[in-house]
Amino acid sequence: MTEERNEPGTLYLCATPIGNLEDMTYRAVRMMSEVELIAAEDTRHTRQLLTHFDIHTRLTSYHEHNKLTKGPELVAWLLEGHDLICVSDAGLPGICDPGSHLAALAIAQGVRVSPLPGCNAGLSALICSGLDTTRFTFVGFLPKTAKKQQEILREVCPYRDTLIFYEAPHHLKNTLRQMIAVLGGRQAALGRELTKKFEEFRRGTLAELLAYYEEHEPRGEFVIVVSGADAEALAEAEEPPQDPVVLCRQLMAEGVSKKEAMRQTAKTLGMSRRDVYAALLAADAGSPEGI
Repeated sequence: MTEERNEPGTLYLCATPIGNLEDMTYRAVRMMSEVELIAAEDTRHTRQLLTHFDIHTRLTSYHEHNKLTKGPELVAWLLEGHDLICVSDAGLPGICDPGSHLAALAIAQGVRVSPLPGCNAGLSALICSGLDTTRFTFVGFLPKTAKKQQEILREVCPYRDTLIFYEAPHHLKNTLRQMIAVLGGRQAALGRELTKKFEEFRRGTLAELLAYYEEHEPRGEFVIVVSGADAEALAEAEEPPQDPVVLCRQLMAEGVSKKEAMRQTAKTLGMSRRDVYAALLAADAGSPEGI
């Protein structure tokens, strides 16, 4: 005879290692073995983790592209009285992934949501950054377009909190350029491949970090930690850049046409448009990514 289930199950948001598998907690391993179902952002990735710890729990796929249909199905499973664990590819589910959507759906239906805490890349980088940890703002990944990136950076520019960003290696240099254009010469720390064999932290101004990665191709996933605004940083950010290339690129990133950006740059800096164009050409010749 099947036992009747009256109470909803519990949704557990379970942290998984961001690199080193030894960071998996004893409790998480036990719980993943005991539940009937695990909802994973990438079942292939999670299956490797389960195999390592000899866990045989059934997996189901739950990710950004199926969350609108799969989320309600998982909540229905919880309402039937089953417990469910949700995991992302690495770190805490709900941070830059659809775990937050599932948690909101479950809470709306009166389902208990509980953490199985553990690794988080943003906080791990913050505590090793050497920057202020008293107050911080997690921004995560910036939008894809330069214009939207500028909008977000301008929004957080006056924050006195330390800022935390995520970035992929192939976007790192462009993101640092955008940060320099908006945030100025702030102190920052870049952490890559956290907890893995090639873990590395680099610290300095945003310009110094960009200079380094212009010479060394970025590899691995990055966390960018940037110091919050002080009076000097705010004044610097409010003043237009004095470098014609930086100013012109900043205007173009905001959606201004190249021709109009050159005109505005020349007017702001008291230069001829010909000199601005020459500076852009020189910069373009020295950069494989162009302007």
